[in-house]
Amino acid sequence: MKKLAKIFAVVALIISCSFATQAQSTPKIGYIDFNTLLAAMPGIDSVKIKLQKYQQSLSDQMDAMKGEFENKYQDYQNTSAGLSDLIKQTKEKELSDLQGRIDAFQQKANQDLQAKQQELVAPFIEKAKGAVREIAKEGKYTYVLNAIEDVVLYKEESEDMMPAVKKKLGIQ
Repeated sequence: MKKLAKIFAVVALIISCSFATQAQSTPKIGYIDFNTLLAAMPGIDSVKIKLQKYQQSLSDQMDAMKGEFENKYQDYQNTSAGLSDLIKQTKEKELSDLQGRIDAFQQKANQDLQAKQQELVAPFIEKAKGAVREIAKEGKYTYVLNAIEDVVLYKEESEDMMPAVKKKLGIQ
């Protein structure tokens, strides 16, 4: 019986130590809407303008290619009745090739636009992440979540880090 009582005492001690350790290491969780932070950063407006100009130049090139296609297609429509089969096939192949180039250009333009956006926004993202890391360390946060709408379905009371991070970055 004494042996059993000692075992229960040891188990109780282990359990109480476990709870005490757990209570001391309760994680501190903060959140921030990272997209709102990026939108508020100084200089991000110039990035938007550069991206719009780049997108416009790609769009202008696409419009020129589509215009060329339309002209050639219209010409084909107007003259196809009097053309020989060989010339019809040649013009149809030319139209098909041009449409393929337009499709390839559009796909490449989308990829280039995304790459340009990443290139221009990356320094802002790194600067913002650095500020979040510093505030998290200063505030002894265990986790910081990106609180974008519809991403966090449930959260216990936590702290919005936006004011501290904006202050760190010098944003009003």
